[in-house]
Amino acid sequence: MATALMVGLAVATGATAARYGIQAWTAFKSRPATTALRKFYKGGFQPQMTRREAALILGVRESSAADKVQVAYRKVMVANHPDAGGSHYLASKIGEAKDMMLRKTKNTGSAF
Repeated sequence: MATALMVGLAVATGATAARYGIQAWTAFKSRPATTALRKFYKGGFQPQMTRREAALILGVRESSAADKVQVAYRKVMVANHPDAGGSHYLASKIGEAKDMMLRKTKNTGSAF
């Protein structure tokens, strides 16, 4: 009688573990692709800012309109502003990228 109880308990435990395993696998398969999570420029900065690098930093296309550049600048700057715990260096690079995209600079390089 005890053996039948132990076998029944083992089968119930196995079934429960399989159920949770299937649920975990389904959730794993339905997750978004990892490339969709990388929306910001990942990498070091070039010695002199190029238009391509500026577009990558702001997350816009090189041919974007000025209003889209301004919106992207505000979004990135809010996330990296020094008053909110961000870096002064990153804030200067973001500002330089905005100036480059709005053609307010002649590629003179960063202040740092």
